[in-house]
Amino acid sequence: MGSLMSRPTANLVRCAALDLGIQWTMFAVAATLKTEKFYDLVGSGTFALLAVQSLRWGGHYHLRQKVQTGMVVTWGLRLGGHLFSRVMAAGGDSRFNKVRGNPKVFFMYWTVQALWILATLLPTLILNLEKKDKVIGIRDYIGWGLWGAGFLIETLADRQKSVFRADPDNAGKFIDSGLWSVSRHPNYLGEILLWSGMYLSASSVMSGWQHVSVISPFFVWFLLTRVSGIPILERQGMKRYGSDPRYLEYLKNVPVLFPFFKK
Repeated sequence: MGSLMSRPTANLVRCAALDLGIQWTMFAVAATLKTEKFYDLVGSGTFALLAVQSLRWGGHYHLRQKVQTGMVVTWGLRLGGHLFSRVMAAGGDSRFNKVRGNPKVFFMYWTVQALWILATLLPTLILNLEKKDKVIGIRDYIGWGLWGAGFLIETLADRQKSVFRADPDNAGKFIDSGLWSVSRHPNYLGEILLWSGMYLSASSVMSGWQHVSVISPFFVWFLLTRVSGIPILERQGMKRYGSDPRYLEYLKNVPVLFPFFKK
């Protein structure tokens, strides 16, 4: 492989192979046990593992690379732990109710997760495998600031919702307090911001084809707003609370994603 392509490109292929290998191996375990409980935990853990492994394979350990890797690991451990504790408390993930007993469809879910990881993490992988470095500049500071804001928003939104759900008095109610009073999906807003920030910093050392990794924040945005995130939750919300005038008023007055932008 090394004789046919550059070392960074060869290592990028190794990262993709490791990603697929992990997801397919864990699919075999999950299909055998007929459980999806560790699906999100494996996904988040793979993000962290690939970030660290790409840094090792790159072998340069520049400051920008170490900061980027630290941000991915911090995000992955936090989100993975949150999602795992949530699914364990709920006893399962409703997304898989019609899937876990169908190996072919279940396999596709794990494969799509592998592709999601690769597309989202691409700026970090390219950065960590790149030999060249540049002085830390304004683009990095803006990118790190976006990551910090996004991480804080996502963490706080998840915490507020967990506390809300844990209160028996809120059974059958929807959350409209805290960050959820200015955005119907603040956790997803945080997710989009933090990956946008990581691309921005990583792009400081990119050239040529490497800029294709701008797909990362756009892919996250598309996935969350058009495919598996907001559309599903909005439909579920209407099904559960559509007859509640307060919920209809909430939909009317609170933006889907970005505060102060209702459309």
